[in-house]
Amino acid sequence: MEGLVGRDAELDAVDTLLDEKTSRVVVFAGEPGIGKSRMLTELGARADARGMLVLSGSASEYERDLPFWLFVDALDEYLRATPPDGLDDDDLAEVLPSWRKAAPATGDPRYRAHRAIRHLLEVLARDKPVVLLLDDVHWADSASVELVCALLRRPPAAPVLLGLATRPRQTPSRLTADLGRAGSLVTRFDLGPLSRDDVRELLGPDGVALYEESGGNPFYLGQLARTGRRGAVAIADELALLDRGVRQVLEGAAVAGDPFLLELVATAADRSEPEVADALDVLLDRDLVRPTDAPRRFRFRHPLLRRAVYEAAPRAWRVGAHERLARALADRGVPPAGRAHHIVQAARPGDPDAVELLRKAGDDVVRRAPGEAARWYQHATDLQPGSPELWAALGSALGAAGHLEKAKDSLVRAIELMPPSAVTSRVTLIAACAGLEHTLGLHDAAHRRLTTALDRVGEAHPAEAATLMTAIAQDSLFRLEFTRAVDWSRQARDMAVRLGEPNGVAAAAMRLAFSAAFAGDTATAAEACAEAAALLDARADDELELSPEPIVAQLAAAEYLTGRLAKAGRHAERALAVARQHVPVMFWTGLVRAALGRLPDAAALLDEAVEIARASGNSSMLGWTLLARSSVAATCGEGALARTLAEESVEAHGPATNTFPGVWSRLALAVALVESGEAATAVVPELDRIPAPLRPMALDAAVRSDLAAGRAPRAEGLAVVALHQGRPREAAELALAAARHGTVVEVAAARFLAARALAEAGDTEAAVRLLRLVCETYERSGAPRRRAEAERLLRRLGHRQVHHRSAPRSGLATLTERELQIARLITDRRTNAEIAEELYLSRKTVESHVRNLFHKLSVSSRVEIARAVERHDRE
Repeated sequence: MEGLVGRDAELDAVDTLLDEKTSRVVVFAGEPGIGKSRMLTELGARADARGMLVLSGSASEYERDLPFWLFVDALDEYLRATPPDGLDDDDLAEVLPSWRKAAPATGDPRYRAHRAIRHLLEVLARDKPVVLLLDDVHWADSASVELVCALLRRPPAAPVLLGLATRPRQTPSRLTADLGRAGSLVTRFDLGPLSRDDVRELLGPDGVALYEESGGNPFYLGQLARTGRRGAVAIADELALLDRGVRQVLEGAAVAGDPFLLELVATAADRSEPEVADALDVLLDRDLVRPTDAPRRFRFRHPLLRRAVYEAAPRAWRVGAHERLARALADRGVPPAGRAHHIVQAARPGDPDAVELLRKAGDDVVRRAPGEAARWYQHATDLQPGSPELWAALGSALGAAGHLEKAKDSLVRAIELMPPSAVTSRVTLIAACAGLEHTLGLHDAAHRRLTTALDRVGEAHPAEAATLMTAIAQDSLFRLEFTRAVDWSRQARDMAVRLGEPNGVAAAAMRLAFSAAFAGDTATAAEACAEAAALLDARADDELELSPEPIVAQLAAAEYLTGRLAKAGRHAERALAVARQHVPVMFWTGLVRAALGRLPDAAALLDEAVEIARASGNSSMLGWTLLARSSVAATCGEGALARTLAEESVEAHGPATNTFPGVWSRLALAVALVESGEAATAVVPELDRIPAPLRPMALDAAVRSDLAAGRAPRAEGLAVVALHQGRPREAAELALAAARHGTVVEVAAARFLAARALAEAGDTEAAVRLLRLVCETYERSGAPRRRAEAERLLRRLGHRQVHHRSAPRSGLATLTERELQIARLITDRRTNAEIAEELYLSRKTVESHVRNLFHKLSVSSRVEIARAVERHDRE
């Protein structure tokens, strides 16, 4: 059975992929025993013959809760033995046990882990192409699945071939979807059974008789050829021939894992290491186990064999074997996460030591692998179902893993179990549960939960009452009840002042500032901002709270919403320095940067935030980041891109139109439609349901939509209306008045409108002066499309030369990270469709980016884009 037949077409395609030496993915899919692993082995052999670096790992059916195990199995041992020169990346410790973290890191651990592995593969591929083979992906832990998906969305920028073997019906739905979206990046082989001719070639004329019984399945053919019997029966026959001692060693190996270490098999089987070594020699001779590249480390011939051995072992004996392994691993200093699997298999209900170990295992990995942490917390609740703390931890982990409905149910259970005397813990859980209900769109349920809790807490517990009041203020914002949000925020702030707790006062003052800004109460917002700033500015960075986000970021948001942009910029950048890669912080910092005229910086930060949100699987988080990125694109004049992003944001936030996220995402879509030249189709939410700081933007979009559709504008006294109705002098005055306040780009836009009006009124000289200011602003802000629009009007007015007061940004320096990525793919002669598939974008999004490249690089063809990239790389 060593020959590989019936796969000529697949092998030819594999050779082609290896010869390309680019970043690609190959998938072998099919039923158990069809030859997926054999194809991966052949792929690795052919890559090795070409001098490539081949690394391989395999998921295991009985170790699905070991975080990142697929990548640990493939990479950890190699890096321990051969650490690459120049690789200094602490974030690898998020994935690989052998990599020690030198310093604590901030930001989202999952995103850092994904970035670190991508960077590692790029470093490994500097000297020679890398082939990373991942087998039995259908059994992979959720953290490994997320990491594979991240590599599909953004492949390594190096010759790295990722080979996957999986059973289609058991493959996680998220991975199936991402493989489908990856398009031409992925070459997929759906392996079918061998033909009669293939069987004849493989086994000779006598083998054809086995065809019907095996169905052409290579694994079953091998069993029939070896024993004359099929599948599990054949395996049972093989095992029955073993001496009892050898059989017990094999059973110990099945408990120890796949791959397994000789010394751990000795522990599981309760045999001496020399006895185990002798038995392994017998098992190797019979091809039941096989050696690996590492000494003292072996694998089963096939996962189906390991499963059969494990399930055939006496159940009570298996429990004892797992207990022995758990103790041995503890003696070796293995952390809880490495022992939890064995504890799950052996623990007795109510065992406090087992419960504590499972809890610690979950705590250790919850930030980087919440799916695995949730499984361990679930096992702990099975052992001790009456613990509210365990249910709370389970709810938190499930929420982080994107299982929001289950997370809510777990928190509800924790609340039910929490004793009435534990008021603080109950209130914390109630506030968290209400937050989940808001994310799920259950706003009425969240409101009832919070107000009922406040009634029960009463005045006897002022600190907890203040927490609930703050949560109800947030609840009111979601429900678009801005005045109530101010009232509840003020009550929370007054309560915090009476308690005399500075942290509480700062948080409550910040919430009051935020709520007042949304309600349009600028005086209250300004006073609250000043109070919160005085308290926060006096604190060191390590004192700033990170949950749910640094309150200094919320302060920056309130300052941004009330037009205090310089202060907002200072606080936003401080928050980002404290909590890099924290999505809510990135959201507000991106918007603040855009308001200050730092558009490329804002776009780059929000592109990263979108990537983190996609990795999290949290649709609400994704909706918010897409909304912010759409707003920046619209500010830059990139209407088509803004529309694509806003449409996805609306989809992510769901169908509800009577909530804060629903209203804002739909407003962003309306603005994007106006910017993309489709103002007549824009539908602006009702103005009284829009937060006060967003109403001027909403009114402008609504009026432009009315004018484009031939409707009477719903507001007078606006410059755009006066200009449309033929009153250019009045329009110029109104626009210049509007230019006295607003963000950097809003001021430039008002001046541009004033210049248009002055030009129509015949005051060319004044129009030209304004246009020069506008061009300089757009140049500094990194908005080439806006600048080009102003320059076109200048040319129509007879002024072709534009003088900039500052050194202009030009060439590739004006591009965002995503635009530069697309420019390089264009240089590699990729089509828009191929780029869309490779970068996990829609084709419309790529087309919008390409149009932006034409404007920013002042070119008119893809060939010129490629030349610009090549010229930049030579400099």
